[in-house]
Amino acid sequence: MATRAVLQTFERYQKERVAFVTAVAEMAKNPQNIEALQQAGAMALLRPLLLDNVPSIQQSAALALGRLANYSDDLAEAVVQNEILPQLVYSLSEQNRFYKQAAAFCLRAVARHSPELAQSVIDSGALDSLVTCLEEFDPGVKEASAWTLGYIAGHNAELAQQVVDGGAVPLLVLCVQEPELSLKRIAASALSDIAKHTPELAQAVVDAGAVQYLAPLVINQDAKLKRQVCCALSQIAKHSVDLAEVVVGAEIFPKILTCLKFPDEFVKKHSATVVREVAKHTPELAQLVVGNGGVGALVDYISDSTGNNRLPGIMALGYIAAFSETLALSVVAEKALPPLVSALNEEPEDHLKSATAWTLGQIGRHTPDHAKAVADTGCLATLVSLESDGASSEDLKTKCRRALKSVIAKLTHLPALDALVHRALPESVMKMVLEQVGKVLANDAAGRAQFVHSGGLAAVQQMAEAPGSKLKEAVEIINSCYPEEIVKYYSPSYSQQLLEKLESMAATTAAY
Repeated sequence: MATRAVLQTFERYQKERVAFVTAVAEMAKNPQNIEALQQAGAMALLRPLLLDNVPSIQQSAALALGRLANYSDDLAEAVVQNEILPQLVYSLSEQNRFYKQAAAFCLRAVARHSPELAQSVIDSGALDSLVTCLEEFDPGVKEASAWTLGYIAGHNAELAQQVVDGGAVPLLVLCVQEPELSLKRIAASALSDIAKHTPELAQAVVDAGAVQYLAPLVINQDAKLKRQVCCALSQIAKHSVDLAEVVVGAEIFPKILTCLKFPDEFVKKHSATVVREVAKHTPELAQLVVGNGGVGALVDYISDSTGNNRLPGIMALGYIAAFSETLALSVVAEKALPPLVSALNEEPEDHLKSATAWTLGQIGRHTPDHAKAVADTGCLATLVSLESDGASSEDLKTKCRRALKSVIAKLTHLPALDALVHRALPESVMKMVLEQVGKVLANDAAGRAQFVHSGGLAAVQQMAEAPGSKLKEAVEIINSCYPEEIVKYYSPSYSQQLLEKLESMAATTAAY
């Protein structure tokens, strides 16, 4: 009888612990409850339950602490200050798979907030235990561990290097080969987080054989997996020519281009980023993209996309066009200019307009034909407006100014130049326009008459006579293409000179 009473007391105590920790874990799901839980001292009460002799209580306590730490960096810092991390790490190697998942979640919730907190997780000895968990049989444990390692490595190169030094990369590559989709996704994401920082870290990922297992997954139909795989490949390819060639060598072309038509927006964006990171390195890699039909696919992509999703496609076209007039001509031939001009006119964000202006400059800077193709879209007037708009960012103004200079320097199409003469341009840009007009008029007799009829000659005379003008030399070159009488006729002071002559004649007549 006494034994039963004792057991009932302990059973009741256990049930109450289970009820308490389960309720706290459930309440911690709701952000509205977090502050109240913190004020009630939930963290101090949960801490001893991590060492409870009932596994389900330990698991629920770790889960509740993870949800609290996930909410804010202050609460994550409190987890560190309360010396909870060493208990979690100790239990990672001792407990069942469910507890390991909960403990890894709690470590991830702390590490995600800042590099300092991630370093605290490493300092607690978690790295070795997390890497060991990657070798567990249970995919859920591997997934939780890979996710935590990805969060740690994602902050900066130093933390990522510690993850690499801990031996995580080969095990993450093995996780990519596992049949479970969610494990593949998280392992690919973690490899991406490691590779993104430096060429050396990306090389460590490549040396572990990651690319040969990531590349075939490009054609997998799971959207979330495709996102992470494309992201990882772009993070590897971006660093150097050698790394980009490793990615290309895994035969991702033309398969990666089919992802530009995939329904998921993030898949399309990440695959466009892969193309950009490959094409930017050398003319040969850019030619490989063109040869596989990459330009047409990119043009369709930026035509169908809006906002930030357009950015990698726009930049990829710019990188391709920058290398040679032949590659730039292929961009023009694939009708890239209309969607680029549309982006320049329609996108509200300055950084998108900056990228588009840069790309237009790269297309138009090669030959007069390229410059005319850009000018014929009417985008030069837009570039001028953006350059002179006080609301434009400094970067946008700079990109527009450079694009204008690049295109104008090659432009020999007089009507396009004439249209710019009649606009209010910054003096440095107008000087380039007038110098280019002078070069064209020197060899174009029909153009000289056309420039007079359009009012261009009269407009440049006014510029030359403006106070403090630095355009006189450029105007004189234009004037040298015309007879002196025509130049005088269109000068602003000509009517005044005629009136003075008339008055002089009238005074002479009166004298007689």
